[in-house]
Amino acid sequence: MRADHKPVVDHTRPSRRTAARAAVLGSSIGQSLSPTLHRAAYAAMGLDWDFEAIECDESTLHGMLDARNSSWAGLALAMPLKRAALPWIDEVTDLALDVGGVNTVAFRKGRTFGDNTDAHGIALALREAGVDTPSSALVLGGGATASSALAALRELGIREPGVVVREHRRATEAQAAAGRLGMAVDVHTFDRLDELLHSAGLVISTLPAGAADQYAAAIMHSRAAVLDVVPSAWPTRLAKAAGFAGSTVVDGLSMLVHQAARQVALITGHSDVPVAAMREAGQTELARRAG
Repeated sequence: MRADHKPVVDHTRPSRRTAARAAVLGSSIGQSLSPTLHRAAYAAMGLDWDFEAIECDESTLHGMLDARNSSWAGLALAMPLKRAALPWIDEVTDLALDVGGVNTVAFRKGRTFGDNTDAHGIALALREAGVDTPSSALVLGGGATASSALAALRELGIREPGVVVREHRRATEAQAAAGRLGMAVDVHTFDRLDELLHSAGLVISTLPAGAADQYAAAIMHSRAAVLDVVPSAWPTRLAKAAGFAGSTVVDGLSMLVHQAARQVALITGHSDVPVAAMREAGQTELARRAG
């Protein structure tokens, strides 16, 4: 069943004084920043809630969802569970269906409510940096995060972005999402990147850590604004190169914080989410890991 994609403040959720549980599920989830961000939010909000990271893959996801009892308020879902969760959620927003994945599950009155907050995180991170009306955009990568980036670009008014991948078949997921979002995307391979950058106002890299390094110089010379979704090892080579050119650079942590803040609002039912406290906690944790 579809549901309105706007954030819902549900006052039937556990009160600030009621202990509750939440978690992030995923495969190889040990390095997730979600526990750091959610715990910082709960502490600042005065919630006596617990948030943990739980290893889970597609084969165990349904059982994990069914096993949640009344003490559970919600879940954050990481890869590879975002698409796999869709059939098991009672109500799913239009946005999550269009993007093709759920990253947030809230438990309400015995039912599950699924949403996707990644697109919100990308759009808000860009707006926060002043990139709210880009003339054109390129998305590097064609997977789940690229699909969320397309939804964010639609929100910013871009209907015909380019998607750049190593091989055309790697853009299948993003192309399908674009069709559901009512967007037209041109798919290109990286051998055309230099040419494409001549007219790009914004580049969003959804590539894994280190994969965009080889394109950093070309993107730097384009002077396009850059969002690199990699939150760790910051600044990335791509971010450093773009910064040297004087381009606007948006870090992956900003995206992660804003998507997590929307998760906190959906899971807790409270709208007063302490974004600054979450960002500070994320920065501290990344510095600890780097040090």
